[in-house]
Amino acid sequence: MKMNKPWMITASAIVATSLMTGSAFAKSENGNASANAAASASVQATAAKEEKDAKVKVDAQADATVTSDTYSEHGHQGYKGLLQAIENVKDKPAGAVIADLLVSKYGSQLTAEQKAEFEALVEADAALTAAADVLDAQGSVTEAVYVQKEAVKVNVKNIDSYKKLGKLLDKSGEAGVKLYVNGEEPSMEVRPFIREGNTLVPFRAISEALKAEVSWDAEERSVTVTRDGITVKLFIDSKTAYVNGEEVTLEVPAAIENGSTVVPVRFVSEALKATVKWENETKFVVIYEEQ
Repeated sequence: MKMNKPWMITASAIVATSLMTGSAFAKSENGNASANAAASASVQATAAKEEKDAKVKVDAQADATVTSDTYSEHGHQGYKGLLQAIENVKDKPAGAVIADLLVSKYGSQLTAEQKAEFEALVEADAALTAAADVLDAQGSVTEAVYVQKEAVKVNVKNIDSYKKLGKLLDKSGEAGVKLYVNGEEPSMEVRPFIREGNTLVPFRAISEALKAEVSWDAEERSVTVTRDGITVKLFIDSKTAYVNGEEVTLEVPAAIENGSTVVPVRFVSEALKATVKWENETKFVVIYEEQ
């Protein structure tokens, strides 16, 4: 999945501003939507100027300083200066920014191998994660969370990206088991939790996130979910379940917690042909569908 250009510009501005002035954003007081919008507008304005002037300054730790002449379209070094600079910062915030400049301005002068490598740096959500790192370092955890959530959407299969988001959420006070489906956090009445080594999640939340039909039978206390010709049926407080009529034994049964039916997430998701990953350090359940 390609990164949306506005977010590439936003990330570029955050990195460039941090490297050149030592400050990406003033810390948000309340982290509300209007503050995020204002910050985004300010960042995009800075980005427009940065992109117009084509200036990027590599941090001193990389032992490389690239002048405006290097980054100017008419600079005496041109793309050769960028090629030299990116070798020092491929794994740093400026790496994805320089890669984007190389591909967008000098794509015709790159070899096929170079172009593929630099496009990968841009598309693998590196710029957004780098921007989140800068914001976190500046103490703007709320904004860092917001940007890292965008990074997750860019590549819903990148477990490291969820790990980074999980750490930021923990830092912001949102500890506990986390659940994202296709890059988004579903609406949940109760939080996911672990029981006997298995993660249980609200059945309706995960089913709706996967666009499945859900029904409840009060008499037999069962829940049934149907999706793409697959039917999964579970019984409350029973380890017996059925997938398309075939009996399956669960490690832990479905249950009712605070009025919501919760089910073992791996069983249900995999029965519905979705991929399930577990990030242990931040207790992050990641579910996505292969496209």
